[in-house]
Amino acid sequence: MLKRYWWRWLLGIGLLVGICWPAYTWSQANIKTLKNTGRTRMAPVIMVPGSSASQNRFDSLITELGKETPKKHSVLKLTVQTDGTIKYSGSIAANDNEPFIVIGFANNRDGKANIDKQAVWLNTAFKALVKTYHFNHFYALGHSNGGLIWTLFLERYLKESPKVHIDRLMTIASPYNMESTSTTAKTSMFKELYRYRTGLPESLTVYSIAGTENYTSDGTVPYNSVNYGKYIFQDQVKHFTEITVTGANTAHSDLPQNKQIVSLIRQYLLAETMPDKVRQKNAQRVQN
Repeated sequence: MLKRYWWRWLLGIGLLVGICWPAYTWSQANIKTLKNTGRTRMAPVIMVPGSSASQNRFDSLITELGKETPKKHSVLKLTVQTDGTIKYSGSIAANDNEPFIVIGFANNRDGKANIDKQAVWLNTAFKALVKTYHFNHFYALGHSNGGLIWTLFLERYLKESPKVHIDRLMTIASPYNMESTSTTAKTSMFKELYRYRTGLPESLTVYSIAGTENYTSDGTVPYNSVNYGKYIFQDQVKHFTEITVTGANTAHSDLPQNKQIVSLIRQYLLAETMPDKVRQKNAQRVQN
């Protein structure tokens, strides 16, 4: 009897799969949507330059990204004055969900005391941006001391904007142990960053890039100082990755617009789809 009507059983199973599969795929899509519920479409890429650099520091980088990236990003620049007021230039296009925002400081001098102040001024600018543009997640890029400013901000001040979270942070040649070349001596800047490291967002993904021709220095920042970042981020954030870039144009001031680093920014910070050959080259530079 079963053999006689085997085709009915087969038809029934086929109908059942035909009914259940669309329901399954819909449920999976719905779960993904629910996970993303509340995430604003806008997720700006916020850049902070290093000491002695203005809000124009990333112009060459932005130009290079414009040549390569399939997305066109509008650019807004802010300069925070010492009294907390902000000067703006540029604008964000109405349809741009991933604009570039550069935050500079009127007092852009070097030194721990100023870096501490700049982290507070970054918080002032950040709150103003959230109030104006109503985004609740973002990406961050910092060159040199800009990476230290971002780290302090994330450790101590992001919690003042509790509805906003950071997806990814990339730092370029950031001297977590300042000018020290030592593998053991710790500067007061490092000690502060280390002390407040538990304030870092646990879901954060961090990429720390060092540029060097000889694994000693990029001409300004010692390689060992950049390497100190691992003591701050490891075991505190979801992912921490060190990347070393060598070869031409790896002097400290050249790094933001270095073509290798532009490629890394596209792949790891902006999460763009890259050709397989480029992805493989980038992967070779990564140290977990």
